[in-house]
Amino acid sequence: MTNFIVKKVAVLGAGVMGAQIAAHCVNAKVPVVLFDLPAKPEHVSGGNSKNAIVQRAIDNLKKLSPAPLGNKDDAALIEIANYEDNLDLLAGCDLIIEAIAERMDWKHDLYKKVAPHIAPNAIFASNTSGLSITTLADGFDAELKARFCGVHFFNPPRYMHLVEIIPTESTKPEIVDQLEGFLTTTLGKGVVRAKDTPNFIANRVGIFGMLAIIHEAEQFGLTVDVVDDLTGAKLGRAKSGTFRTADVVGLDTMGHVIKTMQDNLADDPFFAVYKTPEVLAKLVAAGALGQKAGAGFYKKVGKDIQRLDFATGNYVAGGGKAADIVARILKEKDPVKKMKALRESTNPQGQFLWAIFRDAFHYIAVHLGSIADNARDVDFAMRWGFGWNVGPFETWQASGWTQIANWVKEDIDAGKALCAAPLPAWVFEGQVAEKGVHTAEGSYSASKNAYVPRSTLAVYERQPFRAPVLGAGAADGKTAGVTFHEDDSVRIWHQNDDVLIISLKTKMHVIGEGVINGLKMAQAEAEKNFKGLVIWNTDAAEGGAFSAGADLQSALPLFMQGGAKAMEPGIALLQDTFMAMKYSNVPVIAAVAGLALGGGCEMALHASKRVASIESYIGLVEVGVGLIPAGGGLKEAAARASNEAKGSDILHFLKTGFTNAATANVSKSALEAKAMGYLKEDDVIVFNPYELLHVAKVEARAMFDAGYRPPMKKMITATGRYGWATIRAQLVNMRDGGFISAHDYKLGDMIAEIVTGGDIDQGSQLSEQWFLDMERKAFLELLNHPKSQERIMGMMQTGKPVRN
Repeated sequence: MTNFIVKKVAVLGAGVMGAQIAAHCVNAKVPVVLFDLPAKPEHVSGGNSKNAIVQRAIDNLKKLSPAPLGNKDDAALIEIANYEDNLDLLAGCDLIIEAIAERMDWKHDLYKKVAPHIAPNAIFASNTSGLSITTLADGFDAELKARFCGVHFFNPPRYMHLVEIIPTESTKPEIVDQLEGFLTTTLGKGVVRAKDTPNFIANRVGIFGMLAIIHEAEQFGLTVDVVDDLTGAKLGRAKSGTFRTADVVGLDTMGHVIKTMQDNLADDPFFAVYKTPEVLAKLVAAGALGQKAGAGFYKKVGKDIQRLDFATGNYVAGGGKAADIVARILKEKDPVKKMKALRESTNPQGQFLWAIFRDAFHYIAVHLGSIADNARDVDFAMRWGFGWNVGPFETWQASGWTQIANWVKEDIDAGKALCAAPLPAWVFEGQVAEKGVHTAEGSYSASKNAYVPRSTLAVYERQPFRAPVLGAGAADGKTAGVTFHEDDSVRIWHQNDDVLIISLKTKMHVIGEGVINGLKMAQAEAEKNFKGLVIWNTDAAEGGAFSAGADLQSALPLFMQGGAKAMEPGIALLQDTFMAMKYSNVPVIAAVAGLALGGGCEMALHASKRVASIESYIGLVEVGVGLIPAGGGLKEAAARASNEAKGSDILHFLKTGFTNAATANVSKSALEAKAMGYLKEDDVIVFNPYELLHVAKVEARAMFDAGYRPPMKKMITATGRYGWATIRAQLVNMRDGGFISAHDYKLGDMIAEIVTGGDIDQGSQLSEQWFLDMERKAFLELLNHPKSQERIMGMMQTGKPVRN
């Protein structure tokens, strides 16, 4: 085994993408230096720093939403540099990513400047979104050409899973393998290798798709708001739809990508479609570049969002939606029936949807051989780069491969398609006609006329369940392995090894009686026969929640029947189960990804260790429904403050835990969760969610093999009435100043009473049970409070917190 370790990254260009790529390197603890042009003296306010351009870009990172940095304070870790004074820093970098504007001549000028300073083993890569990588490498010596490739991140780079790697014929294969390993594990990306053709895979297919949608919308007379409703979440795509997405990306940026297609694809049978739509050209000429300019296809006027009327060029009231009959078709679960209904629809919206599917299928079939190694890469590119739930080849195959192929052919022959190019012969022949493009042995490659299996790079051994492809029939976490016990709430299982896994099956993985019983059963079995227990959910890599907290909906009938008192045994059982987890004789690892709220947060807090995806949103949010945490969350805040104080003023350490719970503060990343105290310093943060289960199992084994013993039960030093009075004084000021309501004050005061231990002497030594009893008593009291009941019902009816 040979390690490829990136000790330092350089990013050339501190624009929107460059700065955010640098930010994500820092998230992943990769030292990074960010370069840009030296600032001219007249552009530097209050000093003469030549690094003002980069400094401004780094300052801007803290303001961007969604946040590029997992923890805003880490902006200070980005080293700043300019091309005039600091090129010597490149010698210490193992990976150099160029991310300047999409101008071939500018990139070549920069390359001449930096090439002499690049270390002999460093990888040099361009983040171009569509320029020829081979042409970019013109002028390099053979040695540097062998270490050069394209590495195309998608915006925003922290959140978009896709990175395209584009090697040239000169790029050494091992360079590409090394880069793929680094991008996959360290930065957490989904890597697709693209051929060096204009706009690569995702932008080539995605921008064609947007142009086809604009064309078909005009053909069928549909407005931008209706098109966005039809092509967003209802199609399983980004909820911003088509025109709103264009506004977010920037209409000038979209124009550049279209121009790359116009300049380089004159022989493409779809060339006519690459003409810049007239409506887009007019908007760009008028400076209406989308969201950043305040107007594009949409314009915000006061509180209203108005839409562009293509006919007049004016903005008019928006809010148009899909027709009911079409919305019903789109809800059809069977893709074969759905596609047939769209093709046969007499409604213009239904006809429009069939047309855009047909155009996409036609395009990807004609171009598969030239733009991608195989159909799987096209599907992943669209899923990870454009936010589609299902890729275009997957959709085609699921809808009936041959039937769709025949319908597309009929439309081409009838002159209804966007060009007259026939579908390639492979679509109708041999194995593809029989099995489709995705099979158990791999996905179809038009250039090789063969099925290509998944990559066998060592990095993918870290993904027990890789991103699935419809039709490939690969094992998934829902059914794989050996089941020890399964019911409606949980599945307890293992992979024929020494670590037991419990996966929650409830909606949003909420915690009710079934989950609590499952946790008890899993822990008992793990202590008897396994090295550890991992709490991991099968949708962790697809944006699923770790747990959204207690199952209020299921508990409601019990409450209606027997009042708050009837709830007490269930709360005591939850507390006892979490405490048993904390003191388990084998390590219990919480594999956290997505939302870990309320009881979900408390479940993670009581694990022996947490392995958390970078995209973990953790918090005690009970005050939002008029309650307080009662699963030991406040007890843990008191215990951790007592431990951390080490003899100094505990209240100083307690304030964070109190504030987090009293304000329902939720971390915006796992890094922020560490700063908030929900994750401990030695908890592990994982960047690729597909690796979460692997890392959690590795941790469980390592802890067991190191001779794991549960923590000893310790008394908690409380701040008592001194701490309570101090916090209460601040709450009184907030209430009297109108910052919080009387009920918020009551909730805050109850939380303060619990975390301080209540009306006792400062320095009192209390058991964990003392705090748990206080939590339970306060929770039951609030269940009977009319204001809390209003909040609970409001949340259950609308999904939004009620402020009262």
